[in-house]
Amino acid sequence: MGWFGRSYKNYDFEMFSISHFAIISICIAVAVLLFFYREKLKDEKWRVAEIGVAISLIIMETTYHSWMILNGSWHVSHAIPLELCSISLILTVILLLTRKKIIYEILLFTALLGASQALITPLLNYDFPHFRFFHFFYTHLLIIWVPLYFTWAKGYRPTIWSVLKLFVFLNVLMPIIMMINKLVGGNYMFLSHKPDSASLLDVLGPYPWYIVSLEGLLLSLSLIVWVIFREKASVKTEVSRDLPIR
Repeated sequence: MGWFGRSYKNYDFEMFSISHFAIISICIAVAVLLFFYREKLKDEKWRVAEIGVAISLIIMETTYHSWMILNGSWHVSHAIPLELCSISLILTVILLLTRKKIIYEILLFTALLGASQALITPLLNYDFPHFRFFHFFYTHLLIIWVPLYFTWAKGYRPTIWSVLKLFVFLNVLMPIIMMINKLVGGNYMFLSHKPDSASLLDVLGPYPWYIVSLEGLLLSLSLIVWVIFREKASVKTEVSRDLPIR
């Protein structure tokens, strides 16, 4: 079958293939451009682009679910948007439409720690140029780029309380998703077992201990992200405070 079909012979996705490296390169290149052109991106004219990107994500995700339904692969055990990246996608759309900082505070961590890991070790069956390839990487790239854009262009910054908000959010969500997993026989957020493909969870111990290990790792990495992206006082300001008044 073709670009939009369920099977796509000779196009099985291979990790760290040319297409995969191309996507990783694009991710890094656009992130660098967002940083270097951050002053120009501060202009309010980019508001239209923000809304346009949000709409494109809604269309892409709706098309993906339609594709699964048409091909008979949609099922409550795996298709409900309860994976961390699916939740991050919803947060990305909300942030683009509302610009709410509390959404940014959670998304920055889930994007840089979750979506980036999914980008490096994708749970994906179809390679370029299948629709699913474009859907997977288009959504994951934007999940990463959008909080970086809001950080560098819009001046949003996480605080130490942002880390706390993230943990409250995830730990309120976790038991709910565990219950849903039991009801539908699913493995959302890998809370029932590890993914079949290679992932970071492979080095975090057996079930259920890898969940506890993941919490500790998430705390450590979230603090690193906070240190990197937090608001920093300018050197000039700090020096001027230390100078004696004459």
